[in-house]
Amino acid sequence: MSAPQIKGWCPGAHRPMLAADGLVVRIRPRLARLEAAQALGLCDLARRYGHGYLDLTNRANLQIRGVAEGDHAALLHSLGDLGLLDADPALEERRNILVSPFWQEGDIVRRLTLALLARLSDLPDLPAKVGFAIDCGAGPVLTADSADLRIERAASGLILRADGAAAGRAVSEDSAIPALIEMAHWLADHITPDHRRMARVVAAAPLPPEWCDTPLLPPAQRPQIGVQANGAMIGAAFGHVDAAALTRVIRAQGLAAIRVTPWRTLFLEGGAPPDEPAFVTDPDDPLMRVDACPGAPYCPSATVPTRALARRLAPHVTGTLHVSGCSKGCARKRAADVTLIGREGRFDMLRQGCVENTPEQYGLSPDDILAEVSALK
Repeated sequence: MSAPQIKGWCPGAHRPMLAADGLVVRIRPRLARLEAAQALGLCDLARRYGHGYLDLTNRANLQIRGVAEGDHAALLHSLGDLGLLDADPALEERRNILVSPFWQEGDIVRRLTLALLARLSDLPDLPAKVGFAIDCGAGPVLTADSADLRIERAASGLILRADGAAAGRAVSEDSAIPALIEMAHWLADHITPDHRRMARVVAAAPLPPEWCDTPLLPPAQRPQIGVQANGAMIGAAFGHVDAAALTRVIRAQGLAAIRVTPWRTLFLEGGAPPDEPAFVTDPDDPLMRVDACPGAPYCPSATVPTRALARRLAPHVTGTLHVSGCSKGCARKRAADVTLIGREGRFDMLRQGCVENTPEQYGLSPDDILAEVSALK
């Protein structure tokens, strides 16, 4: 079998990715927020044009899978009617903005995000995977999430930080976005075929010293599933959201809006944990420690089903588990306590590593793996 093809870009709405089950269409909610009408409309589109599910991505985006190529234009039109699509495909592709999810109306996270949205056309052409984070709460909560240029709070004021740098550049609210655009141009000038993301570029090409002279704050604790101020956080195993179940929750609670996080969770504004089995409401549920891609037969690179095995293994693994349908590791780039890599219909396994590392065991069946992980407990 040939090696899995690494696309090097992320699907969008205008530019979807073709998978084995149809097109993958990505929707980028502004400020990671969907008003109730938008969320209900998106759920309806997932049922009408996809498999009836929404996938949460690690950039707080949503995806509809299984869209027929002949339905793509109609789906785009409907997304535009919901206010979830930029008419300009180039701006849509640049709108990779991750925000700390508990922003309040009028606060600095919202103001800076809107300021960046207004300046997207001033950004240089960058690889489609390059993204931005506006993470200005009391402490940064997005440091482990994918972004290349980050605006964060420092001990005093704000910093602009390149991903991979141990410190940042002091900025004010007024100077933050112009400085981000300047740094984006620096990144564009230093990208090479082998170094296309900020952390790799910084490792090869030192930043100007004045861009890394202000220390950053230590990361804040990631918000947990359960009751939160002004609402509730609920989880979705593997980031897989049943559109019909989400529709029921929004209508039953009369929610005004939901917010999407990069942690496979949804924040229900003004809501409460629902009595809905499709969602995770226990922060200790082992499924929330598991990453698993769609696997076979949905992905052409995968040779194994993944999520049924992940559900079976979750209670038996202490720590994190990554079940990957192939060697690309799309669901998780970081190391996990146990990593399984699909290959020719079976699995290779390693501990304390990621898909890029050398497996410790090869050609395992699901029963072999269950015996192995049970012995580890």
